[in-house]
Amino acid sequence: MPNILEAQDIRSLGSNLELLARQVVEGFIVGLHRSPFHGFSVEFAEHRLYNAGESTRNMDWKVYARTDKLFVKRFEEETNLRCQLVVDASSTMYYPWDEKNPQKLRYQNKFCFAAQSAAVLMYALKRQRDAFGLTLFDDEVRMNTHCKSTTQHYQQLLNALSLRIENPELNHTTDLSRCLHQVADSIHRRSLVVIFTDAMERPEDAEKLFSALQHLKHNKHEVILFHVMDKSKELDFEFENRPYLFVDMETGEEVRLQPNQVKEYYTQQVTAFTEQLKLRCLQYKIDFVEADIQKGFFPILQTWMHKRSKMG
Repeated sequence: MPNILEAQDIRSLGSNLELLARQVVEGFIVGLHRSPFHGFSVEFAEHRLYNAGESTRNMDWKVYARTDKLFVKRFEEETNLRCQLVVDASSTMYYPWDEKNPQKLRYQNKFCFAAQSAAVLMYALKRQRDAFGLTLFDDEVRMNTHCKSTTQHYQQLLNALSLRIENPELNHTTDLSRCLHQVADSIHRRSLVVIFTDAMERPEDAEKLFSALQHLKHNKHEVILFHVMDKSKELDFEFENRPYLFVDMETGEEVRLQPNQVKEYYTQQVTAFTEQLKLRCLQYKIDFVEADIQKGFFPILQTWMHKRSKMG
């Protein structure tokens, strides 16, 4: 796979989502060579003679004007896939964050990665003439569009994501379960639902989240949950053993401590919740994917393409 997918200079494009998405997707396609996944491209394949009685929808009238013969354009695949991209925009998604220099990590945090990933998938969907919509939420749904495949719609969604990247909102809580229930209620046709979230739920709220995920599957949607994390810090708690000031990005609460004081307990709790989340996703037939912000876009596109090939 080309280095272009993982290179930090691609991620540093930040909120220039259209350029980033195009470079990532085109690089991915080049890297696939002859992919075993049929149907990834709906680019024009070839002409064939028109057979009397069939639909004229793909008739090439320009060729007819030149040759006075009826030819039909063949495509590798045409589908009516609908994909709802659901992006967590709560304050914890802006980690890592530098309080003294907010610009420093603006294009290296979880939300930027999630927004860039959503833009990449939208470009791939648009390239295949599939329809897509976008949901942004924190403690409530802030944006929820229907699925369309037009260029104007694509630009509108890119602008919404770019605006959120450039204007971080701290001290905003999240209500993941309630928002997922709202998403499930708002999608009336079978769709692929792709969720980007860090799922930073309190233990007492875990069952609410699992119920919301089950609600999505009850409505017959296919679901991918990308668990967006800075793995080394948030899951493995790999900090130097020196004094730190840890700040809750949703409440502003501050705690001073040395990482070794809490590392064992913290990692046990986080691992237990993550394993429980994975188990429930397996139970509900939801694709659970660890999306480490340090690992690039390849796992995102690979998972999406595999799911799409099964739905084609």
